[in-house]
Amino acid sequence: MLTHIHIWNFAIVEKLNLELEAGMTVLTGETGAGKSILLEALGLALGDRTDSSVIRHGAEKAEISVTFDTRKTVRAEAWLKDHELDSDEECIIRRTISASGSRAFINGKPCPITLLRELGEMLVDLHSQHEHHSLLRREVQQQLLDDYANHPALLSAVAHIFQQWQSLHQDMQELDRLRSERASRLELLRYQVSELDALNLDEGEADKLDAEHLRLANARQILESSDRILNRLEENDQASVNALLTRSLSDLQSLATMDSSLESTAGLLDSASIQINEAITELRHYRDNLELDPQRLAEIEERLASITDLCRKHQVSAGELPAHFSHLQEELARLEQADIRAGRLQQDIEHARAEYRSRAHKLSQSRHKAAKKFSARISERMQQLGMEGGRFEIELRPQEENDFSQQGQERAEFVVSANPGQPLKPLSKVVSGGELSRISLAIQVISADLSLTPTLIFDEVDVGIGGRVAEIVGRQLRELGHHQQVICVTHLPQVAALGHHHLQVCKQAEADHTRSEIQTLSESQRVDEIARMLGGLKITKQTLNHAREMIEEAQV
Repeated sequence: MLTHIHIWNFAIVEKLNLELEAGMTVLTGETGAGKSILLEALGLALGDRTDSSVIRHGAEKAEISVTFDTRKTVRAEAWLKDHELDSDEECIIRRTISASGSRAFINGKPCPITLLRELGEMLVDLHSQHEHHSLLRREVQQQLLDDYANHPALLSAVAHIFQQWQSLHQDMQELDRLRSERASRLELLRYQVSELDALNLDEGEADKLDAEHLRLANARQILESSDRILNRLEENDQASVNALLTRSLSDLQSLATMDSSLESTAGLLDSASIQINEAITELRHYRDNLELDPQRLAEIEERLASITDLCRKHQVSAGELPAHFSHLQEELARLEQADIRAGRLQQDIEHARAEYRSRAHKLSQSRHKAAKKFSARISERMQQLGMEGGRFEIELRPQEENDFSQQGQERAEFVVSANPGQPLKPLSKVVSGGELSRISLAIQVISADLSLTPTLIFDEVDVGIGGRVAEIVGRQLRELGHHQQVICVTHLPQVAALGHHHLQVCKQAEADHTRSEIQTLSESQRVDEIARMLGGLKITKQTLNHAREMIEEAQV
């Protein structure tokens, strides 16, 4: 549960250190005093978007720090451990906002905003007055029913088999498209594959042919140049490199007998002589085996021309041609076996369809069972909330036979009769704003009662009600407070009197700035605040007595 909130320089809050306790805590104050600032700050700490406009005027940055006791929150404890953020059954979240951006920390470690949101969903469940309007949307109604039914495994199974069926269906559509183009495509593919098969080009063959062509096309020049080189190296008896080197080596060896320091130089010349003789041997062997082969040259040029022609036709390089050939062969095989594949694919589709219907049927059974219970509970709450004789039901309308969806084969719609004797009609068509507010509150209280989230926040969800109904709402929220931490922003004294703890927001305007403060009220201060909410400009002794009586009755 939420135990501490520390706020610095946020909106019109200069500094706030607030301790929170278990049970139901009510937050009250004059209109415009800043009751929602606390919730906005909490929202930012848990990952809401923000910018520098939230920084208090004259300050450089805002900071919000919240502390949660996670001892009884198994999911959050496991999540913190998985992310290596656990810290002695306590979670401290801090967020700073400045002109350059915002930073977030969980138990002292920097983390992205997305992690704040993930963790926040496990720690706090916020119910706002704006949910009245979202309740009119079909997708929200469906989600509420599924949440109440608590069947995530069924939802996941239906979604999984739907995705399988959808993938198979798309494969069949693609196969049908190919089959519709089959005749002309088959003719073209067979011709192309036949051409490439006749070419029988090996991997890397084109590069080898290019190298051989270059050698054969220049064979005469290579022969002539080889003869000239051999003549320079050896065959010119008077001035060949080998003859000159041999004489120089002989002279140097004679000198070495006179000066031993020349022996290393003589050794170098001796090595050079050996290497030159090896080069002469290899070059002579190369020249003797090199032939002018016009016929082979013509064959290579013809094959390279065929390769170039097919490369141009298929718009690929010579190196890509073998892989392209394999791809065309595979496509040809697919088309030639399309009828066989279509039969197998149709069997897979029918199997997936049957599996989908089986799982969707189980999901439908779970929804019908939950809808009956949920409807009965909401109808019962309506009687308590001043809508005697009203009825609430959830209609599950089946979709078309083949209209599969990831959410199942039916759609939920909330229908209501606000008055006795009136037929059930869609929620958006039969209720006033006040009635919608009360129905929404009933749904939120029931949903919160099932929630595993340790802290529930209700932000002015009691708008549009009053009197006896307001007291009933307050008692329902107080009852929730026995099991979970409840924080309720309210403007109704009937609700405020039922809180276990009471916070008051007040705004103080001075010459150069305005600031908002929150204080925990003592018993006597609480009587004064309830009296203010009950009375007008003048608080009488009778009003104070009424306020005291309301608080005392709440303890019963």
